[in-house]
Amino acid sequence: MSEGSISKRCGCRDPDSRKLLGNTCPKLRRPNGTWSPDHGLWQYQLELPVTATGGRRQLRRGSFEGYRAAADELDHARQLIALAGRDRDRRTEIADLMQAAVKAKQPLPDLDTIRLRLRANAALAEAPTVAAYLTEWLAGLKIDENTIRGYESHVRVHLIPHLGDIRLDKLKARHIKAMFTAIEARNDEIRAAKASDDPHRRASVRGVRLTGPATRHGIRATLRKAINDALAEEVIAGITNPATLVKTPGGRTRPIVWEPERIARWKETGQVPGPVMVWTDDLLAQFLEYAAEHDPDLHPMYHFMAYRGPRRGEACGLLDAEVRLGKKEVTINNQIATHGRTTRQKPPKSEAGNRDLVLDDDTVKVLTAYKARRAAWKLAAGADWPDTGLFFVRPDGRAWHPNLVTQRFRRLLRKAGLPPIRLHDLRHGAATMALDAGIDIKVVSEQLGHSTTTLTLDTYTSVVKRLHHEAADAVANKIKQRRDKTA
Repeated sequence: MSEGSISKRCGCRDPDSRKLLGNTCPKLRRPNGTWSPDHGLWQYQLELPVTATGGRRQLRRGSFEGYRAAADELDHARQLIALAGRDRDRRTEIADLMQAAVKAKQPLPDLDTIRLRLRANAALAEAPTVAAYLTEWLAGLKIDENTIRGYESHVRVHLIPHLGDIRLDKLKARHIKAMFTAIEARNDEIRAAKASDDPHRRASVRGVRLTGPATRHGIRATLRKAINDALAEEVIAGITNPATLVKTPGGRTRPIVWEPERIARWKETGQVPGPVMVWTDDLLAQFLEYAAEHDPDLHPMYHFMAYRGPRRGEACGLLDAEVRLGKKEVTINNQIATHGRTTRQKPPKSEAGNRDLVLDDDTVKVLTAYKARRAAWKLAAGADWPDTGLFFVRPDGRAWHPNLVTQRFRRLLRKAGLPPIRLHDLRHGAATMALDAGIDIKVVSEQLGHSTTTLTLDTYTSVVKRLHHEAADAVANKIKQRRDKTA
C-alpha cells in the first residue's frame, strides 16, 4: 500500500484564463523550493485498496490549516486500512467507508469502532438511527399480524418520538429510562387534566388513555426484541442490549377476587378495585344461570370458557371435529383472530396453545344439549346452512365474531347486575378456582396453554387463599401444641 503524500494548493486564479492554479501557484513555494508557510492550505492523498470490481482509486482531502492536521488524518487513514490485514474484502469495505466519509465531508471512521466491529465479524458501516432501524425492522418481520400491530404501535407512538434520532449503537439505558420518565410525566398531565375544573382542559384529554404498566412493559419488550435482532443480524456489535438493563412495572396485572366486602364497596361507590377482577364460584353460577335464560345461543360457549379457561378466539374457533364428548375431551388447535372488523382462522398463539382439555360432567351435559339444538338449526336451514367446520356457531350456522361475543357478554353482565369483569376474566376465574381447589399448578398451566408454570404462578397465586390459610393454621397449631406441653 502507498504511504500517501501531503502537499499544498490554493484558490488563486490565472490572471489571463481565470482558471484555478491549484497546486501550480508560484506562491505556494519559497525560492528554495520549500512550502510557503503563509500561502495555501494543506491536503493529502492516499492510494486505496481497489474497488470490488478491481478499479483503482485514491483518497483525497484538503483545506487543512496546518501540515500536522493533514499528516494526522493521513496516518489515521493508513491505520484504518491496516486493521483489515490481508483480508481483501474487509480492506475494500474500509476503503468504501473512508471514501463515503470524505464525500459527505464527515470525519473518517473511528479506529476503535472499526477494530471492535472487525473482531465481532460485524458490518463496518455506521449503525443506523433507532428510527431508521426500527422502521426497516418492522417491514421485515414475518410473524403474527396482531403481534406486528402491537410492535408498530409501540414504535410509532413511543420509541421513535423519544429515541428515534439516537444512533442504534449509541443507545444507552439512560436514554430508555428518560423515555419512561417522559411517559410517566405525560400520564401525570393527563390525570391532572381529567381531574381539572376547567372544561376546556378536560376536553383536551377526552378519549386520551394513560400509558399503563402493561403498555410500558410491552414498549420495553418491543425494543429489547428489536435490538436482539440487530445484534443477531450484526447490524451492531459488541454492546449489551440496553433494554435489558431497564426495569419496568410488571406487564401482567394479577386478578382480584370479588369478595363480598369489595362488592359492597362497589355498589356504594361504583369503584372497581382493579383492572382484572374474577368472580367467586357463587357469582359465576349466578351469571351462567342468567345467561342460560337470557342468551341461550351463547350460554354454552360462556360455560365452556368459565369452566375450562380457553381464550376467546380459541372458543370461537373450536373445531367440531376436535370435540369428543363421548371421551369428555376437546382439542384446542385453532382460533379466530380479529384484525379490526375482519377475522381469520389460524393456529393458537404458541406451541403450548395446542392442547387437549378434559371436560367435566356438567360441561359435557351443556355441550351435548347445545349440539342437539345446533342440529335442529341445521335441519331448519337445509341447504342454506354454511359448512364452517366450527363447533360453536350462530343459529344461522355462521361463525361467531369474537367482538360480538364480548359485546353480548357485557350486556348480559349489566342486565344481571353482577360486579363487572371482562370476558377474558372468565379464563382468569377458571384458573383461580382450579388452583383454589388444590389442582396441581402444572395441570392448570397446561389447561391454560401457558408455556411455563412460572407464568401461571406469577399471574394467579396471589388470589388463591387456601394455601395461605392452611399455612397460617399450621403455624398457629404448632405454637398451640408447644404451649400445651409447657402448661
